[in-house]
Amino acid sequence: MVAGEALAAATLETLRADFRGELIEPGMAGYDEARSVWNGNIDRRPALIARCSGVADVIAAVNFARENQLLVAVRGGGHNAAGYATCDDGIVIDLSGMKAVRVDPAARTAFVQGGATWADFDRETQVFGLATTGGTVSNTGVGGLTLGGGIGWLEGEHGLSCDNLLSADVVTADGRCLRASATENADLFWGLRGGGGNFGLVTAFEFRLHPVGPLVLGGMIVYPQSEAKAVFRFYREFARSLPDAAGLSGAALLTLPDGTPAVAMLFAYNGPLEEGERLLAPVRQFGTPLADMIQPMPYCVRQTILDEAFAAHGIHRYWKSGDARELSDEIVDLLLQGAADCPSPQSSIAVFGLHGASTRVAPEATAFALREPLWDINLIAQWQDSADSERNIAWGRQLWARVEPLTGGRVYVNHFAADDKPERIRASYGPNYERLLALKQRYDPTNLFSLNPNIKPAG
Repeated sequence: MVAGEALAAATLETLRADFRGELIEPGMAGYDEARSVWNGNIDRRPALIARCSGVADVIAAVNFARENQLLVAVRGGGHNAAGYATCDDGIVIDLSGMKAVRVDPAARTAFVQGGATWADFDRETQVFGLATTGGTVSNTGVGGLTLGGGIGWLEGEHGLSCDNLLSADVVTADGRCLRASATENADLFWGLRGGGGNFGLVTAFEFRLHPVGPLVLGGMIVYPQSEAKAVFRFYREFARSLPDAAGLSGAALLTLPDGTPAVAMLFAYNGPLEEGERLLAPVRQFGTPLADMIQPMPYCVRQTILDEAFAAHGIHRYWKSGDARELSDEIVDLLLQGAADCPSPQSSIAVFGLHGASTRVAPEATAFALREPLWDINLIAQWQDSADSERNIAWGRQLWARVEPLTGGRVYVNHFAADDKPERIRASYGPNYERLLALKQRYDPTNLFSLNPNIKPAG
């Protein structure tokens, strides 16, 4: 029996009797809004959206899905490009109403519910001058980013989001609610730190916090795209010399709002402003920039500097990504050729340099195994009109077909594409894959949580 038939045959009365949140079915007011996600190219129609009000609702929804053999999607921020937060015919367990954040400034910890975004999180922690590594776009969900590892502006100094995770409350496929930490269900805690949503549904996270801000240095310097090759070569050398406090850096090929093709370097510095200014002086002196937007700003503002390009829900998107040990001239040349052929001015090609604390964790210490200095290469196709989908997707696929052989075949799993081959998951987890497979067999042997970069249990 397919998912839709299973739901039609089952009565919803048992779930309604044990559910305090909102149950949204096709045809009801708000259904189309509730099923939409960040990537407008994803157009799926779930049979039921269960918008949870708390852990009891989550347990009820998980039990209902399991008992009725429904396909399960879990929605936190709904920001994943592959569209894992929704599905056809099955049930969406929607945490978007569960976004409370509680900060303990003395202990420097924060407890956050699974539906919160990094904008929700940062707003509360910055009241106390604290933060932890979050995403690079503020409406990214805390849960999805952390479970996949969590690259962000603080990663050079404080590691990934998952490196700052202290505990998690998890509803497993059999409907139990477990606490996972270094001392409780430690095997599950290991798997949650980079293993994606494979092992259960996390309703709450506890993070370690660090003093950050209130003012930090950040922004970008923009150059004409005619200087792109020189900019990428400069960036490649300069980024590898950065100290931990410089955090995440990037270089991107993009189109300015006035239609001008451009190349930009992005930098962040988390220490004293005067130190950051001295460090970035060579950047300001390089080339002939069109604009220099690196400046002191509140931490919460820096967390939004990419929002204009990437935060809007409903834009059509197609994303291909991979990690390379070297940003070779050959890769750079291919990226420049791709930018010249790009059919949409909203698209971009971005490279981020991973360094510092996140690369000094042993690969086997957490499920996240990409623990070395890497270049995270991203082809981000974006367009407004669905009629343009075919040519924009073709652009991304064709360019990636030329770039991918020059990478290591690995990908940051939060950037895993829906049409990526499963072999990329195994390659990305490397020596941790077999342990993750055993963990999946223990906590989700029927693969109830399958909409993710999936680790399939044996059989």
